[in-house]
Amino acid sequence: MTEQVILVDENDCETGLMEKMRVHRQARLHRAFSVLVFNKSGDVLLQRRAHSKYHCGDLWANTCCSHPRKGEAVEQAAHRRLSEEMGFDCPLAEKYAFTYKAELDHGLTEHEFDHVFFGEYDGQVNPNPEEVCETKWIAPSELRKDLAQNPEKYTPWFRKIAEKTLG
Repeated sequence: MTEQVILVDENDCETGLMEKMRVHRQARLHRAFSVLVFNKSGDVLLQRRAHSKYHCGDLWANTCCSHPRKGEAVEQAAHRRLSEEMGFDCPLAEKYAFTYKAELDHGLTEHEFDHVFFGEYDGQVNPNPEEVCETKWIAPSELRKDLAQNPEKYTPWFRKIAEKTLG
């Protein structure tokens, strides 16, 4: 069965469903979410996407991200993917949402209405190697510096999230 994503308008109102790869080839606006998890020290947990990902493999990104399924609340989807990708769950709160469009590798384009959630966690991280090849906790000041010096190491959506979140 092919994965379907939820198409939306500029107000995040559902307009239909479409197969995920087709959506990314056609640059269609769809619902997504991104999760940023911080520890008690204020460091943010990043993941480096697995090389085998269908786009942006080996790039650093926020703690996790994905698309909700039909009938699945966005926050419920964020908890599901946090467990699937990073091997833990924690309380999450939606902080903001934004729309962006970015050309990616492999002829794909992300055009997302992205709901951004924050969480706090200090326990064990057990990333799924099919999704994540590396993780790290990083202080926001170090992250801002590295983003400025090496933006190509980060996914387009995470660069936008970091700009909004970290200033």
